[in-house]
Amino acid sequence: MPVTDFAALSLAPELLTTLQDLNYRQMTPIQQQSLPAILAGQDVIAQAQTGSGKTAAFALGLLSRLKVKRFRIQSLVLCPTRELAEQVAKEIRTLGRSIHNIKVLTLCGGVPSRHQILSLEHGAHILVGTPGRLLDHLQQQRLDLSELSTLVLDEADRMLEMGFLDDVATIAAATPANRQTLLFSATYPAQIEQLAASLMRQPLRVSVQQAEAESPIAQQFYALGDSSREEAVMRLLQQHQPASCVVFCNTKRVTQQLTDALQQHGFSAKALHGDLEQKDRDQTLLQFANQSARILVATDVAARGLDISDLELVINAELAHDTDTHTHRIGRTGRAGAKGQAFSLVDGKDDYKVSLLQDELTKTIQLQPLPALSLLDKTPAKATMVTIQIQGGKKQKLRPGDIVGALTRNQQIAFDDVGKIQLHDLWAYVAVKRSVAKKALQILNHDKMKGRNFKAWQL
Repeated sequence: MPVTDFAALSLAPELLTTLQDLNYRQMTPIQQQSLPAILAGQDVIAQAQTGSGKTAAFALGLLSRLKVKRFRIQSLVLCPTRELAEQVAKEIRTLGRSIHNIKVLTLCGGVPSRHQILSLEHGAHILVGTPGRLLDHLQQQRLDLSELSTLVLDEADRMLEMGFLDDVATIAAATPANRQTLLFSATYPAQIEQLAASLMRQPLRVSVQQAEAESPIAQQFYALGDSSREEAVMRLLQQHQPASCVVFCNTKRVTQQLTDALQQHGFSAKALHGDLEQKDRDQTLLQFANQSARILVATDVAARGLDISDLELVINAELAHDTDTHTHRIGRTGRAGAKGQAFSLVDGKDDYKVSLLQDELTKTIQLQPLPALSLLDKTPAKATMVTIQIQGGKKQKLRPGDIVGALTRNQQIAFDDVGKIQLHDLWAYVAVKRSVAKKALQILNHDKMKGRNFKAWQL
């Protein structure tokens, strides 16, 4: 019988206490298959989709091996994107919160190196970052990986897709040969096999594939016919009015064109692709996560690693180039027991892709007609929230409580009308319900926080 309860594992009492507090009792299938081997120090290759619980699997492994009193870099997690790295670091900190004095440092591109250099000078136990930035620090001799015990490659397939193979190999070469290596990947192409062979020692390979019968995602395929792709997406959006939807495109150009068309027709849409400046990218993700934007139009690489909860709908404006990518796209919805929907647009050039999907689904795909053209006469629904940016952050000692306090003081705005708050060094973002946005801006621009005035504006 496979072990299913975390309490049956040889985990430190403080880790078990944290798992109980977080209501993590039963392991997910990937955790059941990989965690015993990870805790035993074995190299592991784990193939599993996003949302399978893989982050907790390797996080518990590296936290178990950690020697807190030894203030050296002991674990390194490589991720393809900054968003995934920050998400992973957050989960490691959450799971390790009962172990005092753990330092988890995130090293990613898109932000100035200056603060990272200062943090590195003060030392760390666990590093989480993107290959490019980590390699830069390594080449500048700011990293000492000589005492590394665990190397994790998360979303390894996407790191290779993004051209990080050489960077990963160079970083791995700077670590001890006797380290433990853990490789997590949604797909297992030949390149991953070659990478594993070069970096790992007799790895255990585990794989968890979600059976189609268990899938909580309802898929529908629509014939594009004579309609333009933009018009087809709009008809689907108008018929279903999702509060949150990701629309996938295959190229940056189509992504931007579709976003522009949606915005011109009044849809609450944002683009996410590789040509965006980091600041614009961060603000787009922030607005989608806090419900200030209903629709995110994205390329596969740009959306990799996004952890979006309560996503109602995925639309493939263009069919993915392969079945693995299609599966990964639609896996963004229907998570954590919720039901999800995935719609795919099919044109006359997609016969080969459709046949591959039919083989994967082991059933014939029936193309449906698009919803009525008259739906385009309706006014698109606006986002529930708006985001306000405040010119002040951690450096000015601002805390979320200061912002909430200012907005709700004397019941000017109801507590329930204030959404997510995100603090950065020099900026803060707060989501408020659209109906109170004007009042919230007035309060933040005229009332004091921390005894001083801050400038605020709506994004």
